[in-house]
Amino acid sequence: MSYLVIGTVAFLASGLTFFSGFGLGTLLLPAFALFFPVEQAVAMTAVVHFLNGLFKLALVGRHADRRVVVRFGLPAVLAAVTGAAVLLRLSAVEPVLTYSLAGREVGVTAVKLVVGTLLLAFGLVELVPQLRDRTFGPEFLPLGGLLSGFFGGLSGMQGALRSAFLSRAGLSKEAFVATGVVVACLIDASRLGVYSRALLAEGAGLDYGLLGVAVAAAFAGAWLGNRVLKKLTLRGVQRVVAVLLVLVAVGLLTGVL
Repeated sequence: MSYLVIGTVAFLASGLTFFSGFGLGTLLLPAFALFFPVEQAVAMTAVVHFLNGLFKLALVGRHADRRVVVRFGLPAVLAAVTGAAVLLRLSAVEPVLTYSLAGREVGVTAVKLVVGTLLLAFGLVELVPQLRDRTFGPEFLPLGGLLSGFFGGLSGMQGALRSAFLSRAGLSKEAFVATGVVVACLIDASRLGVYSRALLAEGAGLDYGLLGVAVAAAFAGAWLGNRVLKKLTLRGVQRVVAVLLVLVAVGLLTGVL
């Protein structure tokens, strides 16, 4: 079941994220969190997200705006390292709350509280029109990079914030997509450098087969999205994503997931 769920999510989200700048990490993190501890789910999502980003970079990277990459991407890289370090520290903290549910003991950890709160916030951003339509001028690009990078390092949630800032940077559609891909790759590379020690320590516990399926499915989705799905309207899909985020956030905040 885990292979089917994660492979399907990776394929669909990778294709859709070409147009929204939002989707793969946001959807894949909850899918991995259903089967793995949340800090391990974040790290595995980062691996898939980074490799898929490199694949998309080969498809559209030539359209990236270098000026925006520098102003937005460099602060994002620095902040992503900080966010990833915070995640590792939170993962070592003892549960802040434990209770019995349906005959089993569940625990609410600090990392579940933080990641769950972030997922809930990003879900609400997509559901509330006043928040969803919020954009920022180009002078705020460095601040946007810091926020996107930090939350990307902490939870993998970076696409929604990145799109909110880049949408007002005066970029063409092609440059918007490509610049977002370059920035995402920079953030993923920096946070994977922090996660790598923890991943190596848990190497025997990782499901490499499942990780490989997710990477292959994401590649296939990106290829199809670049060729076929460019005119698809995503508002309805994004509402489904938002509802999923809220549900998983509630699961993390209550310790059920």
